[in-house]
Amino acid sequence: MSPSVLPPPERSLLFACTRALRTGWAVWGLRAALLLLFPLQAPQRMHAQPPGGYTTKESKAIKLYEDGLDAMHARKWDAAEGSLKKAAAFDERFVEPRYALAELYAMKGDDPAAMQWYREAIGIAPRFFPMAHLHLADIEFRNQDFVAAEAHYKSFLEMEDEPVRRQRAKLGLDNCAFAAKAIRQPVPFEPVNLGPAVNSPDPEYYPCITADDRTLLFTRDLPDGASPWGHQEDFYVSTRDEQGAWTTARPVSGVVTPANEGAGTLSPDGRFIIFTACAGIDGDYGAGRKGLGSCDLFISRRIGNRWSPPENLGPPVNSRHWESQPSLGSDGRTLYYVRGTQARDGIQSMDIFVTRLQEDGSFGPPEKLGPQINTPFQEESVQIHPDGRTLYFSSNGHPAFGGLDIFVSRMGDDGVWGPALNLGWPINSGGDENSLLVSADGRIAYFASDRAGGSGGLDLYSFELYPEARPEPVTYIRGVVTDITNGKPVEADVELYDLGTGKLATAAYSDPGTGEFLVCLPTGRDYALNATAEGYLFFSANYSVAVAKDGVPPMLEARLSPLASGSTITLRNIFFNTASAELLPASNTELDKLLRLMKANPSIRIEVAGHTDNVGGDADNQRLSEQRAAAVARFLTGYGIDAARVTSVGYGESRPVAGNDTEAGRALNRRTEVLVQ
Repeated sequence: MSPSVLPPPERSLLFACTRALRTGWAVWGLRAALLLLFPLQAPQRMHAQPPGGYTTKESKAIKLYEDGLDAMHARKWDAAEGSLKKAAAFDERFVEPRYALAELYAMKGDDPAAMQWYREAIGIAPRFFPMAHLHLADIEFRNQDFVAAEAHYKSFLEMEDEPVRRQRAKLGLDNCAFAAKAIRQPVPFEPVNLGPAVNSPDPEYYPCITADDRTLLFTRDLPDGASPWGHQEDFYVSTRDEQGAWTTARPVSGVVTPANEGAGTLSPDGRFIIFTACAGIDGDYGAGRKGLGSCDLFISRRIGNRWSPPENLGPPVNSRHWESQPSLGSDGRTLYYVRGTQARDGIQSMDIFVTRLQEDGSFGPPEKLGPQINTPFQEESVQIHPDGRTLYFSSNGHPAFGGLDIFVSRMGDDGVWGPALNLGWPINSGGDENSLLVSADGRIAYFASDRAGGSGGLDLYSFELYPEARPEPVTYIRGVVTDITNGKPVEADVELYDLGTGKLATAAYSDPGTGEFLVCLPTGRDYALNATAEGYLFFSANYSVAVAKDGVPPMLEARLSPLASGSTITLRNIFFNTASAELLPASNTELDKLLRLMKANPSIRIEVAGHTDNVGGDADNQRLSEQRAAAVARFLTGYGIDAARVTSVGYGESRPVAGNDTEAGRALNRRTEVLVQ
């Protein structure tokens, strides 16, 4: 995890650039880096003699102080430290060099020295520089001196009227109360380094993993002498071998370019990647791909082992602001990401947005998540779990341990996000925690950390997530789409609907080279599967999804019949009450598919056939099959399909496709079929 203090000043410019890229932001350039180096409240504001004069009349002390400020601006840290200390020693009531030394040591990461000088300065003139109380409180807080931090937050609030700063101090008070209690109640946490096949001496972060837990995508920050910042972000991928170990990571060919790419999200099957690329406003991201803002979201599709040229997602997802850190929902239709807006001198805000794929294949207007998630401060590193209802993200705007902490929020049945819950100590600490990823089954979490014992810089780790922080259990399903006449793979649009709600649960595209697809679904529910491809009748089936046994998921076969005379499909998701011909609401998805097929192919004619099992009398079954077939035909004609194109017939129990001696066999025999005439 990121250090809890700023790096040594001689590395601050690189730190500013590197951190901006790691969070999916463009480099602000020298001015922004220097703003990190010298905050708005830093000593340069005191460089010119104030209207009321300095707090000393000693000209030599003043000269030493101003020499110290000049050395700070020139990043001559030893000289600055020496001059400022001499100025402070020259007059024990000279406040300005004491505040400057406190800022200097804070930037150097020397918390004890920073606290010493802040306390000395405040003791001499407590109201001279009110922001010092806030700075000191922040340092005391990250060093777990909660009592002292609380006192200085309160002192600051007594002096400060500016709303944003007051809000920050009030959050500090909340943090003190939260952290003091949470540290006494640690959560289970035993991180394991992913090893040398994944980690290297260079930083690795922002992991993303497929639903089957076998393909790991991440960002690596590499040295690059040709880059103006001396480094370059690229994607790497590692897969598990037969023993479950990670193979040596390799660059993602076709996506990696001389530009920066980072913070990617994979579709559950690993065939689509949406990622952040920084080209600059109106700049090019390779091969003429324009950027709308400093960083935009791009998409690429894997076809076999090749990735398509990345395409900008365009407006309204991308804008003149920063778009970064995407997380694609397992439905393949819902995209969460971070948008940052720019203030004149820095980042004004970073918030989490969501956008959804529309019927025309474009993403709709993004919506900013509510106050349960977003705060006036910074939110980033968002991950929507494959259950579609559990959101993990980092924030410094909710009660926390300091810096960015990882939180979890769960969506209720009403679609509203619940409160953000801190994942607890020691998963969160006084530093910045982010890049959390939770596996589909909810047991294993992955994250980036620069803790001791790693390969160098940020490494990727995994740990078992404690039960209270886990999402809803989710499994994955593999399948293959083929042509029923020749067994060849077919590229198809695969959709699974929750039969209980009628809503789309997930979607995927089968690979054109293999016909394979992989989807991720919550367990314990019934789903309708539809596979559609141009020139074919759609495929229909329904499944009850349980937890995969022995880690082996169900394998589904979707065999598509060409759209030709004599082809048939069985509508497995047409439902009736027992001994009734009244269509149940759960049939609507399948009926709509059939209706769209008829409208898209106005020349075809069909026969709708009803079939029953052998329970009951022959005459009753014959009549029931006729009535059910007629109900489907009436649905089509009721929505504008010419009655001459649709006939209905009932076959009763006369054409079984399975034995009637078991319930499973009888269920197969109770069916509705469509024959292309």
